[in-house]
Amino acid sequence: MLQKIAIISDIHGNLEALKAVLNDAKARGVDKIICLGDIIAKGSHASECIKLVRDNCDVVIRGNCDRHFTTDYNMEEVPEREKRRILWNRSQINDEEKEYLHNLPFSYEFYMSGSLVRVFHATPYKDNIAVDTTNDFETKYGMFVGTDKTVSDKTADIVIFGHIHHCFAERFYNRTLLNAGSVGNTHDIIRNDDRDADVRETTQAVYLIIEGKLGEKAYGASSSWQFIRLPYNIDKELDGSRDNLEYNEFMYELRYGRYRNMKKVYNNLKKAGVNTDLI
Repeated sequence: MLQKIAIISDIHGNLEALKAVLNDAKARGVDKIICLGDIIAKGSHASECIKLVRDNCDVVIRGNCDRHFTTDYNMEEVPEREKRRILWNRSQINDEEKEYLHNLPFSYEFYMSGSLVRVFHATPYKDNIAVDTTNDFETKYGMFVGTDKTVSDKTADIVIFGHIHHCFAERFYNRTLLNAGSVGNTHDIIRNDDRDADVRETTQAVYLIIEGKLGEKAYGASSSWQFIRLPYNIDKELDGSRDNLEYNEFMYELRYGRYRNMKKVYNNLKKAGVNTDLI
């Protein structure tokens, strides 16, 4: 019997987007939901999103924001702007929720249709490094290799991750690399005012469904994946986020589907050998 597993990631306190995704996944009859982290930060509904994730997800992985904003730093050593961000994000959750987020696992793995599937937030060795289609094959192959942070040291057949906020699927070396996109903070990095389609092509909640037969000995069973893109009420989410320390940045990302610091993105693309003059 085939099973459907929904993979959600990067909610970032966006309650309206999360509700839309969970309702859609339920309507599609998924058997299991896995969350790849970054439940909090950016949006104003951290606590509500944590509750929904805990109530609906079978597996939850820790994202870099979940870790960063629940780590007990020496605040005297933290720059003033980042100190304000940490304190504001902590004010959105209680002590029990803080402990829950901080102690979430780094990765999870299972077999589907005989293939070893490994999931994590960003990479198998660190939760805040961005890997995408612009990276070289050696870097991307490294996404499949087991490390001391993953459940096993086996080299995976399928890897699913989040962090970069735009979905993609790529095949190489008989392996599949999938990014689940972002539920609450979708954006695209390749943008050009003269070439862009309607921004609503980007500013939707995105998640992934994979389908197959669970088990290591299930080779021969079919398998598939599908990206789901859903509109949600952005205006309602923003109206409920007026207390947000970074409201203008959050509004910009939700409405325009662009990361708040595109200069940083383009610098990373240049390092990867991308001609950003064409963007």
